[in-house]
Amino acid sequence: MADSAEGTCELCGRHHVRLTEHHLTPKEEGGTFLPTAMLCIPCHKQVHALYTNQELAARLAGIEELRRDPKLARFVKWIRKQPPKKLVKTKKANERT
Repeated sequence: MADSAEGTCELCGRHHVRLTEHHLTPKEEGGTFLPTAMLCIPCHKQVHALYTNQELAARLAGIEELRRDPKLARFVKWIRKQPPKKLVKTKKANERT
């Protein structure tokens, strides 16, 4: 995860949050030079807590796909209401191996 300055998360839309670069297709799945999105740290951690790199590459390799995903949508709805500096704990999904 490459750190960047503060800005607006492309997933949750919160402003003035610290951003990290998310490879829409994980580097391990051939996405090193493919498009990326700038996500706040909680959103980035949640994406990787819910899905394996293989799942991300196969069906969630775009920001719109991530936004439409039901499990992630619940988190995004909640995180949008949180202040930008709030520390959020992330737990690995039970279904994920």
